[in-house]
Amino acid sequence: MKIITCEQVSNGHPDKICDQIADAIVTDVLKNDKNARVAIEVLIKDRVVVIAGELTSKHEPNYRRLVYDVFKRIGFDKLGYFDPLSVGPEIQILVKQQSPDIALGVDKGGAGDQGMMYGYATNETVELLPIPFMVATKFLEILKNHPSKMFRADAKAQVSFDYDSGKITTFLCSVQHSPDVEVSDFRHVIESMMVLAACEYGLNTDFEKLINPTGRFVIGGPYADCGVTGRKLACDTYGGIAHIGGGAMSGKDPSKVDRSGAYMARKIARDIVLAGYAEKCEVQIAYAIGVAEPVSVYVETFGTERQDKRFIEQYVRDSYDLTPKGIIDSLGLLDVDYNKVSAYGHFGKADLPWEK
Repeated sequence: MKIITCEQVSNGHPDKICDQIADAIVTDVLKNDKNARVAIEVLIKDRVVVIAGELTSKHEPNYRRLVYDVFKRIGFDKLGYFDPLSVGPEIQILVKQQSPDIALGVDKGGAGDQGMMYGYATNETVELLPIPFMVATKFLEILKNHPSKMFRADAKAQVSFDYDSGKITTFLCSVQHSPDVEVSDFRHVIESMMVLAACEYGLNTDFEKLINPTGRFVIGGPYADCGVTGRKLACDTYGGIAHIGGGAMSGKDPSKVDRSGAYMARKIARDIVLAGYAEKCEVQIAYAIGVAEPVSVYVETFGTERQDKRFIEQYVRDSYDLTPKGIIDSLGLLDVDYNKVSAYGHFGKADLPWEK
C-alpha cells in the first residue's frame, strides 16, 4: 500500500487568523499604493494581536479596522470574542520602514530576498492538486458554512489516501465546539460532512472516521495556542505531498519572491500538466537577493512525462519571464485580493491569475 496523508486547517486556526490579518494588510496597502513594500508578521494570543514588520508606503493602513474585518469574517462568536469592542485596545503595532539596503536592489527590479520556491501540479483532481489535500480542504469549507451553533472556528482535517487502491483509508478531524455539547451530539453531523467531501471527488465512504479523538475540544483558537504568520505552509500549498519553499507567502508584497516566485512556479507546473506534457510536475525556482533573473530553474516530472524532458525544460525557458517584475506584471499581482488566499490554500481557486 502507498498511503499518503494530507492536512488542512480552518480559517479559525490561530496561525491562519494571523495569515488573514497579514494578507488583509497587504491587500489594503497595495490597493492604495502600488509601489509599497510590505513585510508583515502577526502574532495572536488570547485577546492580544501583535502586528510587526516593515512597511514603506504613502498609505497608512487602519490596522484596527483590518483586524476587526478579519474577525468579523470568521465570526466573533465562533472565535470566542463575544464583545468585539474589547479586541481593539489590545492590538500592538511594531512596524517600521523597510531597510534601505534591501531597497537598493529591489527598486531596480531585483528579487526582494534570496531563496527557493516550489510549484506543483497533478492531474488527479480538477484543481490539479493532491486528492487527499483537496478532500481535507473541501471538508473544512463545508464545516465553515454549516449553520449549526455547535461548532466554533478552530478545526483541523487530515486525510490518508491509498494511492494503490485509490481509496481513503482514514479521515481525521478535530472540531472546536461549544461547551454545552459533547462529541456524541454531533458525531453524525461531522461524519456526513466527511462523506460529502469524499463524494465530491468520487471516492469511497467506508473509511475509518476519527472525530475529536481526545474527546472534548472547547478551548481553541488563540485561547488554546499562540498563532503566528507563516506556520502553515503545507496547508497553504500542497498538503505536504510536494516540496515547499523556505519562506511564507502571506504578509508580503509580490516583490518578495517567496510569494511571486511560488505563484509562478505553480502556474508553470499547472501549465505543463494542462498541456499534457506530464501527469505530475514540480518546479523549483531560486533567486539571489537584488538579482532579477533566477539563479536556477528545475523541472521534475516523476517519470510521468509524455514529452521529452529537454523539450519541457526548453518550453519553460522560452515561455516565461521569471524576473520579479515579469512575474508581477504577467500575473497582475499588484491587483490581487490576497484575502482570497489567506485561508484554505493559495492554489486551486479558479479566479486567481496563477490558476488560469
